[in-house]
Amino acid sequence: MRSSLLLCVALAVSLGFVLVAGFPRDSEDKEYVLVNNKCQCVTVTSKFVPSKENPGEEILERNIRILVPLQARENISDPLSPLRTTFVYRMTELCKKCDPVEVELGGEIYQAQQSTSCNEPETCYTYNRDKCYTTTFPFLYHGEIKSVPAVLTPTSCYAS
Repeated sequence: MRSSLLLCVALAVSLGFVLVAGFPRDSEDKEYVLVNNKCQCVTVTSKFVPSKENPGEEILERNIRILVPLQARENISDPLSPLRTTFVYRMTELCKKCDPVEVELGGEIYQAQQSTSCNEPETCYTYNRDKCYTTTFPFLYHGEIKSVPAVLTPTSCYAS
């Protein structure tokens, strides 16, 4: 059992490296998107380009595009929290794949994932448009202050 679990993990890691291979931006483009993290505004692409030292040889070029949201808050769900002044980017966190993959080994199906840190919350610098964000705010109504829920990303909170 232990050896089959070890084999499963090894297979999951090798599958993870295949999954990190990315997808092309355009059908004719040779540039592949490795990471498109909308939560932290980062896109990592790679493509093969001719080497400057040896034009007959191709080398892998990686491009990292980071958009820094200048008006980002420490807590993006709280419009009154202070402005964020530090932005930390770790390639290991950006490239982690947390979606489980089903792997068949010895006639049994196992679920494996590439990363071991998937239970930790992700720090977002801007809204992930696929996620619903809400907050509460004080609302004065007939002389009484009530806490009213408010949606910060309406398109992802309400079905069309």
